[in-house]
Amino acid sequence: MLDEILDRLNNLPPEELKALEKEVNEAMPDQVWYPNSGPQTDAYFSKADILLYGGEPGGGKTGLLIGVALTQQKRSLLIRKQFTDLEGILDSVEAITGKQGLTRGNRPRYRSTDGRLVSFQGMGQTGEIDTSKQGNAFDGILVDEAAQLPENDVRLLIGWNRVGSGVPKNQRCRIILGSNPPVNPTGDWLGTFFAPWLDPKYINPAKFGELRWFYFNSEGKSVETQHTEEFEIDGFKYYPKSRTYIPAKLEDNPYINAKEYRKNLQTIPEPFRSQLLSGNFLAARTDQHNQIIPTSWVQAAIGRHEKRSLPPEGIPMCNIGLDCSGGGQDDACLSPRYDHYFSPLIKFRTSSNEAGEEMASEVIKTRRDRSDITIDMGGGYGSSAWRILRENIGTEYLTAYRGGEVAQKRTQDGKLTFTNLRTQAYWSLREALDPEQNGGSHIELPNDNRLLAGLTAPTFELQGVKIKAEPKDKVVQKLGFSPNEADAVAMSWFGGKKGLVPITQQRQSFSKALPTKMASQYDHRRNI
Repeated sequence: MLDEILDRLNNLPPEELKALEKEVNEAMPDQVWYPNSGPQTDAYFSKADILLYGGEPGGGKTGLLIGVALTQQKRSLLIRKQFTDLEGILDSVEAITGKQGLTRGNRPRYRSTDGRLVSFQGMGQTGEIDTSKQGNAFDGILVDEAAQLPENDVRLLIGWNRVGSGVPKNQRCRIILGSNPPVNPTGDWLGTFFAPWLDPKYINPAKFGELRWFYFNSEGKSVETQHTEEFEIDGFKYYPKSRTYIPAKLEDNPYINAKEYRKNLQTIPEPFRSQLLSGNFLAARTDQHNQIIPTSWVQAAIGRHEKRSLPPEGIPMCNIGLDCSGGGQDDACLSPRYDHYFSPLIKFRTSSNEAGEEMASEVIKTRRDRSDITIDMGGGYGSSAWRILRENIGTEYLTAYRGGEVAQKRTQDGKLTFTNLRTQAYWSLREALDPEQNGGSHIELPNDNRLLAGLTAPTFELQGVKIKAEPKDKVVQKLGFSPNEADAVAMSWFGGKKGLVPITQQRQSFSKALPTKMASQYDHRRNI
């Protein structure tokens, strides 16, 4: 459509073209920046409350953020992960506007002659943005390289997106996330947050640029809705925001020599090169150095799980891993396991006063086949659930898991030990997922983005003959959330029986040697 318009403009008579130029200049007299034709223009005029723009490097992400701040918004907050990364952005602003109005230093900002304000800040550590600005209103929240920030940090910024004092009430508020695909677990949340555009398995996919509406429910989870205006559920009001994704390619930026830029990108080592050149937000990202569980191993286990809809026939439930919560923002999480098959995770929010009762109730509802239960007792939240479960099902089925305690076992080859139980649990799951073991891995894991991120986030180091997992607080800082799903799965594998043979196979092998009556009795007792 844009090419057609340009052709028509080029064929206008000189007097009509001159009149049109005059009309445009009167409508946009002081415009200091114009978007490139194509995706950047689509993004500039998008009506989405929250827009993801990007994909390939060089597609004009940073230019869009600067242009929107200089021409559309009254008070903008332009964010990078690190404060030192702002230097290039400030240089670009200076090139567009000149030095007048631009202040550098510890609190860089730009003030235009028509009253616009742009504040440039680095996010720093998780949630640790300049506290003097915390809670201030910005009608434009503009994040450069959003995949470098955890989801919770971005959601914190979203809370500041509103019209401030001294700004016309009809000023539009918008959030733009400019980003390349994530290269580590920190940015995996984008695949879920923008699932209708990025996840090929999403049940109701969206077209690029199409608006979809979402709200955060009472549990803080993002939910797609058909509502476009305020609505109520159980007497509580929700205010949905629209989202969309517009991809950009290197060739969409006329100010860059695409051929030379692509040549430079091709010198980047794999797998970074393929990830960046593909622009695919769901492409396999690179693993961290000394990552405990390789990403491809987890993805293979998810692939095996997706081939079946139910636990394998004849295998009883062996264990339930319970990662506890004492209320607040973190979910409690159950991971039921049928030997090598992990059922979809059960997540639920608990209240601070009745967390023990709620967790115990959920375990009892979920439990089958007199399975074992492994309870996280490290944070103190599991004590009340333990007490209730002990009274109802007995201690013989309960295992207390305290990640900081001394490890109980060695690696499978017997050569190395572990600094604590948490390291042992994650390493044991790593060994079970290893595709190079005899017969390969049979582990089947549910498709859950937070589980994938949590299992692949921790790294390890060797301390003599001991393996030490990256501390959990560091993992939380890296992800921006507590890896409850991964902990529940690790605990589920840590306790309970493993290596079971389906009852149908047992019947076949034992029926040759045992009378029919005895084989039948064996099957009955096999119900663990």
